[in-house]
Amino acid sequence: MNEGKTLAEVATDFLASLPAKERDECRQELNKFVRWCGTERLLNELAAPEVANYAESIDGTSVNTTKRIAPVKAFLTYAKKKSFTESNLSVHLRVKKVTPKKGPQVRRRPATLNMSEEGYRKLADELKSLTEERPQIADAIRKAAADKDFRENAPLEAAKEHQGMVEARIRELEHTLRSSAIKTEKTDSAKVSIGSTVVLRDVCNNEEVRYKLVNPREANPLKGKLSVASPTGKALLSRTQGEVIEVLAPAGTLRYRVQKIE
Repeated sequence: MNEGKTLAEVATDFLASLPAKERDECRQELNKFVRWCGTERLLNELAAPEVANYAESIDGTSVNTTKRIAPVKAFLTYAKKKSFTESNLSVHLRVKKVTPKKGPQVRRRPATLNMSEEGYRKLADELKSLTEERPQIADAIRKAAADKDFRENAPLEAAKEHQGMVEARIRELEHTLRSSAIKTEKTDSAKVSIGSTVVLRDVCNNEEVRYKLVNPREANPLKGKLSVASPTGKALLSRTQGEVIEVLAPAGTLRYRVQKIE
């Protein structure tokens, strides 16, 4: 099996293998999937539950969802053919059937995301940086388009691909920041909540871990930032010191004792 390539790298190879028209149609939805999983994530580390969760995270009608996941299915099939994955993960992209509700439809406002000041500032800085990058990207496209020597202008395609990913990320950041609020109110330190730092002890092997619970946009397990939407995060919310939580995992049920809440 091929190893060592990130999702972003394989996605770029996949898009380059498509005809120009099909490439443009697939690019946006595939970029969303890559960002959702992590652009620097190694493709061979991708798990079936994550792929299934992505399909469930897409809002819209079943017809619309089916259309949106089609490029992702094609990409995952390509990944299997090129031996980047052991199995064809596209089979786990299933559209959830929704029974239409009768009666008047009420338009709901999107839920507000609570973010730490640090997380909000980080996203705002990223948005500013990407916005300032736009003139350089446009200039690179102009220069690449002026080169008539290539039968297939690879630099132009690469510049357009980069522009597409940057613009998609800008839209995502703008939406996130519009629907987010900085969490400043004091919370009950006796209970775990978003923003809490929790020390856990594994009941089985007595190992100790420390996590800070954050909203999904700030999550970074390698830095100890755990999403409140993750299985462990959900199990921890509203718990108190001394309680034991259970988390279902592929390897079995994990049990942690809440040692300390900060």
